[in-house]
Amino acid sequence: MEVKFTDSFWKSLKTMSRHQTWWYKTYELFRYKIPYFVENIWYFRKELWEHRSWDYIYSLAMLRRSLTKLAHTLEFYGWEVDESRMEKVGNIKRAIELIDRMREDEYVKQAELELGELKNSDWLWNDRDDTPEEREHNAKVFKRSHEIKEAEWKELWNLMKGGKLDGGMRGWWD
Repeated sequence: MEVKFTDSFWKSLKTMSRHQTWWYKTYELFRYKIPYFVENIWYFRKELWEHRSWDYIYSLAMLRRSLTKLAHTLEFYGWEVDESRMEKVGNIKRAIELIDRMREDEYVKQAELELGELKNSDWLWNDRDDTPEEREHNAKVFKRSHEIKEAEWKELWNLMKGGKLDGGMRGWWD
């Protein structure tokens, strides 16, 4: 077997070699990296302004913003075949929806829709204590809200992780 190298191979080697020089790295810094840095600061400005290190919700807000741009890019400018590309876009949009629901934190309202409203007479500043039945009902509502929240949390990370066929978040690119 004879191995031959085409002109494009040598051009690729030359390009790779050139990209390691100090002058190209300086050019790349001013031509690409600084403009992308400024663009990213502008794109994430609201999330950066509100970011705090003590709560995971702020990290989810950054992830949400990043996924929003990714979903738009894949949906309207992606080169992949429609079937698999739109499935990825659907998964990304579902992840965004789950993050929004976590940020809104209205799981008690969802549980109330299923089980009935909280019987919270204690919290209305009246002189009557809750009955054992009311306490039991409230406990069921809070337990159900926690179950909903945990199920959505698991669904979000299962979307990110992906299954055997789709790579999850690692496959969300074009």
